[in-house]
Amino acid sequence: MRSPRIAVLDYGIGNLRSAEKALQRVGGDARLVASATEAAGADGMVLPGVGSFGPSARALNSTGLADAARDVIEAGVPFLGICVGLQLLYTGSDEDPDDPGLGILEGDVRRLPSGVKRPQMQWNVLRSTDTESPMLAGLGPEPWVYFVHSYAPTSSAEAVAYCDYGGPVVAAIERANLWGVQFHPEKSGDTGLKLLANFVQFCGASRTW
Repeated sequence: MRSPRIAVLDYGIGNLRSAEKALQRVGGDARLVASATEAAGADGMVLPGVGSFGPSARALNSTGLADAARDVIEAGVPFLGICVGLQLLYTGSDEDPDDPGLGILEGDVRRLPSGVKRPQMQWNVLRSTDTESPMLAGLGPEPWVYFVHSYAPTSSAEAVAYCDYGGPVVAAIERANLWGVQFHPEKSGDTGLKLLANFVQFCGASRTW
């Protein structure tokens, strides 16, 4: 049986090859795609992201990949948003209020609380609130993962894990086929690779043939 084909959205923002290579390392047939046509037929889709919300949102729209992401999520295909890629799933962000997100999830993205260093650029403990989460399966009770961000989603029903950084900060969300993490699994050692392996397995189990 072939490896699950995973489309890594290439919208010209940041180093996307690290996510592509990490997915390949854990068994996914991951490829950078720059158009909806290239993404068609994939068993899963990944939206990485670094930098700021506004330029990322504008680039995603200008390439047509915003609509591709919405279509894939609506169709029930496994989807993973990473860092700013998670933030883009929401309605908008305080970082760039004039640039709307994908609006897949309700709520906004807000600046990390006062009294802490911004960005959070460090390893931090991931505290799961869902023991049945397939995304977090096998990561252990309190795994360490690597964060680089100044903004994060507000608390929501989809949150399955938090980190403590001046208070609870949403670190991971999950809703059916939609997964998202505020940290960087491709930079989080064996823990991050295990999460990506879970996604690859999810993509393989979800395809229709």
